[in-house]
Amino acid sequence: MWRWSRASSIVPGGPPSGGGPVREAVTMRARRTIDALSDRRRTGLTALAVLTVLAVCAVLLAGGTAPGAQAAGRTAGQAPRADHVVLLVWDGFDPAYRHRVETPNLDALAERGFVGTSLGVAQSITNPSMSTLATGAFPERHGNTAYVYDPEAGAAVGQSRALAVPTLAESLAAQGRTLASVQWFILQDHGVRYGDPRALYTQPGGACADRVDQFGDLLAGRPVTSDGVEVTVPDVPDLTAVYCDDLDALGHRVGPNDPSIDAQMAEMDRQLGRVVQATRDAGIFERTAFVLVGDHGMTEFDRAFGGELLDAIASAGLRGEFLTSGRSPAPETDVAIVVGGSASLHFLGEADNARNVARVRSAVARLPQVRAVLGAGEQRLLRMSPAMGELVVEPRPGWTAAAEAPAAPAGRHGSTSEAHATLLVAGAGVRPGGFALLPRHVDVAPTVSALLGAEPPAGAQGRVLWEALRAGPGLSE
Repeated sequence: MWRWSRASSIVPGGPPSGGGPVREAVTMRARRTIDALSDRRRTGLTALAVLTVLAVCAVLLAGGTAPGAQAAGRTAGQAPRADHVVLLVWDGFDPAYRHRVETPNLDALAERGFVGTSLGVAQSITNPSMSTLATGAFPERHGNTAYVYDPEAGAAVGQSRALAVPTLAESLAAQGRTLASVQWFILQDHGVRYGDPRALYTQPGGACADRVDQFGDLLAGRPVTSDGVEVTVPDVPDLTAVYCDDLDALGHRVGPNDPSIDAQMAEMDRQLGRVVQATRDAGIFERTAFVLVGDHGMTEFDRAFGGELLDAIASAGLRGEFLTSGRSPAPETDVAIVVGGSASLHFLGEADNARNVARVRSAVARLPQVRAVLGAGEQRLLRMSPAMGELVVEPRPGWTAAAEAPAAPAGRHGSTSEAHATLLVAGAGVRPGGFALLPRHVDVAPTVSALLGAEPPAGAQGRVLWEALRAGPGLSE
């Protein structure tokens, strides 16, 4: 299995500091390339191409600087730009959703900052994506991986909360900051915990409205239930995260094109308005920065090509087997296949050699339902987890690599087709009507840290979105 340097960074961190005509030319070239590729409906390889362009630009922009100098953008000694940050994580917030209905509350916030699209990670599965948002690190470093074969367990595994690097919450807690997380599960016991008023985790369940109810109680100093115990936070937390999965749950059931998505999006905007109002009621609105981010997008599928995938593997002289979480392969299985948006192919025993991998790759790539086959080189470029299989098979839109198709159109994510998600940064410390240059999920944790005047998480590989922030602390320029 390949190994990738865990010290590298796609985009240098820290405030913009010139860089001369070469840096400017590379930046403009990247901007034009991304703009040309930005409409993913026009090309099936958009996200994969974007990720590739960013990686190439990183090498050019680095200019030979040692990897350690490309850290996430240190903020030591800087005054905070905001007294509080409210981090809203909306699972499955596809960028197209916000254009389908009127979103007055989102639009009003965007006037105090910017709203755009963040480029996520491969895999665009919830837990790996959330792990990147929480740590500022790519899967290659934080290690959270979903829907793969675990050779130590001898079985397929689904999603987990395992992390190899500190989260934003752990980083802020170590710097003496106060925290609360309303059901953003990836932080549980990674900086926040049940019953701790200075680093509180709660899990109210229900719809987004129920979680916003609890957010309002927290800010108002009312007790909230944390694992059956009533807890009151002494002050408004420096960072409060609120997680809602309504869009993702609905999208999986009916697909992203169903009209019910529009109604849900309108409801999400209403809940955003309630969040803003709660900060007004608490008297902290003008001193609060708001970050709203999705973890991945969503595409529709209603067809499966699992049978054709098994046939392609058989044409290379090997036996493939689909595995669900917890299931072990049969003794005669050569290639274990675990599907989570894309299919992770793991070569077992004597079948695990370069010749077999190349033969299977060639056979699978010829399938008309296949959009891309990612080998070790592509996975390294995309900074994927080393726990992925030797090959990752990405389906074309409308397809799944699984053995069976759904009974009706459903929603899919997990491939680079769904790597984009919505990102809004607004409020205290943010430039009104500003922009962010090619924002990515890895940039969220360093940017939140900078807003609070804190160091980024130790393992962060992203950068602070300095171009989106005001020049000085608070609301002053």
